Amino acid sequence: MATCEVCGNDYWMTFEVHTTGGQVHVFDSLECAAHRLAPHCENCGCRVLGHGVEDSGRFFCCAHCARNAGGERAGQLRDAVGAPPG
Repeated sequence: MATCEVCGNDYWMTFEVHTTGGQVHVFDSLECAAHRLAPHCENCGCRVLGHGVEDSGRFFCCAHCARNAGGERAGQLRDAVGAPPG
């Protein structure tokens, strides 16, 4: 058994997440993994669990938040979900 690094649960079904930077994290749930690894939106503060958007190294949950924060490319960013083609 292994111990979740977030909640400390000693659980037989833990899993590892290997990052591109070479770190290895151990979690007992996706909730704990998201709590530790998901970035926060730099405008509203929510966890970015979906694709989100990135503008000059800053992460946002949506294009609306990126525009509100005034990123360099903010005017060019669009959310894909619910946006009509074209």
